[in-house]
Amino acid sequence: MGELQTMLENHGLMLVFLNVLAEQAGLPIPAYPMLFVAGALGVQETGPSIGAVLAAVIAACLISDTAWYFAGRRLGQPMLRTICKVSMSPDTCIRQTQSLYLRVGPRSLVFAKLLPGAGALSTAMAGMTATPLPVFLFYDAVGALVWAGAALLVGVVFSDFVDVILAAFSAYGHLAVLACLGAFGLFLAWRVWWRFHMLRRTRRVPRMTVDELEARRRAGTLPLVLDVRAHGPMPIERIPGAMVVDMHGSLDALGSQIESRDIVVYCACPHEISAAILAERLRAAGYQKTWALAGGFDEWKRLHGTESPPHATQAANDAAAG
Repeated sequence: MGELQTMLENHGLMLVFLNVLAEQAGLPIPAYPMLFVAGALGVQETGPSIGAVLAAVIAACLISDTAWYFAGRRLGQPMLRTICKVSMSPDTCIRQTQSLYLRVGPRSLVFAKLLPGAGALSTAMAGMTATPLPVFLFYDAVGALVWAGAALLVGVVFSDFVDVILAAFSAYGHLAVLACLGAFGLFLAWRVWWRFHMLRRTRRVPRMTVDELEARRRAGTLPLVLDVRAHGPMPIERIPGAMVVDMHGSLDALGSQIESRDIVVYCACPHEISAAILAERLRAAGYQKTWALAGGFDEWKRLHGTESPPHATQAANDAAAG
């Protein structure tokens, strides 16, 4: 850590800019330790000023986040799946990210960087939902300011102790790193076991293919279609006629609509886990004619070749649902 202080004193802004750019691009290179030290050195006037550091951070964030924005706009749902592959629960990762952005909108960018793993996902969602670029850039810049300001503030508050902290880390840092790695290894093992158990359990839920669903539609025997993806005030593309439900909500909310009807549940998550969980609950409650849609919304969209953005198809979906 002493080397970090020396590098910041000598190369300052460029080092901060490159570190933040790399982290926001998705590389496992945390920027907060450098920002802590930069805040301390800034108030001690032995490094770049706080204002200059903030400007460098905002510039780096806007560059990397704009790339995520256009990737989300161009690739859509596959972009979220790609980002969430590093998560031990990609289905939860996708659903929670969509839910946050659809409920809060671009204002979520103000605090998204403070939530682990939410930064790139929220910027990709901004592109997916066709958030206007100027609006995205404004909220993203505010979010970068909040994110970096929090780290710099910690450095400023503890500036008198920075030398002591750096010396202690140099002496005992390896023990702290080993302890953290051990704890992370245990957590990772538990998550792998939980994921394996969940996949094995949900595989028992029967699947209906998109072709079978469309055949039933043409025959006039369309099942009740339930959408367990995230929802909110912002528009999102859905299978026409689908009913939006909370996968963890009370089944009583479905009322008489599920009585004596075939039910198909879909999501946009790997292995249809979210859809299978609700389908499992419904079957346990006595609704045996319940399936999870194989491939989910992505497979339905692939079959129909729909490329129009969510805001362009919402009116048609609402009309079909009505």
